[in-house]
Amino acid sequence: MKEHLMVHHDRRDFLRQLARLSAFLPLSVPLGRVPLASAQSATGYRALVCIQLGGGNDAFNTVLATDQTSWGHYLQHRRPKDGSPALALMEPGTPAVANADPTRPERLGGVRPVGSGQRSVHANRQFALHPCLETSQRLYTEGRLAVLANVGPLTRPFTKEDWTKPSVSRPAKLFSHNDQTSTWLTFQPEGAATGWGGRLGDALMGLNGLTGDFNAGLLQRSMTCMAPMGSASWLAGLAVQPLQMSAVSAPVLGQNNSLYGQFGLHDAVSSMMSQQPAAARNSLLRADHQAIVKRALEASELLAATLPDFGISPWGTEGVSSPQEDPLLAYTSPTTGQRKLNPLALQLQMVARLMACNQDANLGMKRQLFMVSLGGFDHHDNQMSQHAENMAMLDHALGYFDQVLADMPNGSLRDQVTAFTASEFGRTFTSNGDGTDHGWGGHHFIMGGAVRGGEVYGQFPAYSSLVNGKFSSPDQIDNGVLIPSTSVDQMAYTLARWMGVSESALWQTDGAGPILPNLQQFPQADRDLGFMRT
Repeated sequence: MKEHLMVHHDRRDFLRQLARLSAFLPLSVPLGRVPLASAQSATGYRALVCIQLGGGNDAFNTVLATDQTSWGHYLQHRRPKDGSPALALMEPGTPAVANADPTRPERLGGVRPVGSGQRSVHANRQFALHPCLETSQRLYTEGRLAVLANVGPLTRPFTKEDWTKPSVSRPAKLFSHNDQTSTWLTFQPEGAATGWGGRLGDALMGLNGLTGDFNAGLLQRSMTCMAPMGSASWLAGLAVQPLQMSAVSAPVLGQNNSLYGQFGLHDAVSSMMSQQPAAARNSLLRADHQAIVKRALEASELLAATLPDFGISPWGTEGVSSPQEDPLLAYTSPTTGQRKLNPLALQLQMVARLMACNQDANLGMKRQLFMVSLGGFDHHDNQMSQHAENMAMLDHALGYFDQVLADMPNGSLRDQVTAFTASEFGRTFTSNGDGTDHGWGGHHFIMGGAVRGGEVYGQFPAYSSLVNGKFSSPDQIDNGVLIPSTSVDQMAYTLARWMGVSESALWQTDGAGPILPNLQQFPQADRDLGFMRT
């Protein structure tokens, strides 16, 4: 189904519709020409999918330490004795009470235990997942899902003692939603021009579009990085320009190569938007802008012509006329028991369709990066029910995507696609009454057939209780906030190496500096976190 400009014979509406199309153009990236970074030679297809959990996911209730000592500290702060709302989930094995109040943990039942390879760093620890992560528990057990513990933005290894020393380097503007979202995705506070995903795309785009009869340069710049969502700073590169679209269709000018039912008008408007005016010839900025507009139009038209429909198996149900009616895209709400459209699954459906488009149309894309998002994690209140709702959506979406990848029309892509979660920060260990406040470190999931699943990677933090206004754990500061023990740079390095990006590309210095600017501060032996197979 193509997204098109509706026919309204009103000049102002017509201009608004043109502006709507231009919103999909990647105008926020640098316009200058840049040399491509080198990538290792690669065969086959590989893709990364970033799943952004917007608002700051509560890591303490997503992945839990359930050994006796840890659980005692957890209950101390999340199951208060003063009668205030409980934020603590129920013990493993506790049956769910279906008619309990949705704001009560009894409705969800106990947390879901997950085994561990008993890495020496986690000796005598036990772990579990949120009660709504039933499918995630299965994926973990089957070896396609791993936990990366206590990861967050760092400029260098950081200790609790460092927290007391303002002179010690740390990420700028901690605890700010916008700045920490940007820091996670770009290594800089809000306003950064490129993200580390887009910079990886710069390094890998030379592998793309080398087969078939399509314009290789167009494919490399426009389809290496793709986002069926809004703005995606993670995907902005120096050379690649992320192609944005809705979760249902590709943006195109008009419908079936016509505008207001007129083919001539469509051609005239397209030419007007694509041609370089005489005034632009003496302006590098105008010339680059016009080149971007032209590429965006060409990429959108190509994509719209080759993108398979949503109502096709395995990503859709045959014969269903709209995503809103597709049972494959519906999750069960833990608060109401009703079936609802899962917006995250819908975005991942588009990712699968884009991958199928690459195969079916022989676009020759060997390396791609995608970004999807799920918001609503800023739980300052009503955390028990709202976080459960978000966990249910995440769990359904992960299971949906895993199955779709296994059943792709041209063969399974499970081993070729790796998805990972990201969130600007974790949250406080302490309650603010009915929710939690902004934190720092958090736990994240890595999913795919190439993942060494069934394990907790990194250093899972030690919990402690507040005594005389202080937390004794070396991993916790004010309000029990976690100091990250693993940096986003280390996580990105592990994923980049699996994608085939060379060491030299990660370290190359261009106008924007190295792709992973803080990695040199971490010991060589600690950079690859070991959660990916070769």
